[in-house]
Amino acid sequence: MKSEETPFEGGPMDGRSLPVLVGPTGNPPKTYRIPVPDADGGPPTVLLYRRVPRGHSKRLGLPKGWKYEYDPQGKRGSGLRWPWSKPDPAPDPAPDATPGGKPDDTHG
Repeated sequence: MKSEETPFEGGPMDGRSLPVLVGPTGNPPKTYRIPVPDADGGPPTVLLYRRVPRGHSKRLGLPKGWKYEYDPQGKRGSGLRWPWSKPDPAPDPAPDATPGGKPDDTHG
């Protein structure tokens, strides 16, 4: 199998590059999980990094390469996204300054 030196940004792996196996399309996996053993012998902590484009070409806008960015929440990817799938629940937005949800009186 082929591997590619891929840089890591953020988190404990910031500034390091690791050889990452690439798939048949020549791209590394979308997520990269690094298990870190616990000092007390408990279950290992898993660091999660997500693949993002390193840059884009000027003419066609194609990705020049890939890098991994640290994902502190460590949410797992939902896998395939089908058009009929329910969207992920959105986090609650910040509370409105308008009392009782009434429309703002901005027109005088």
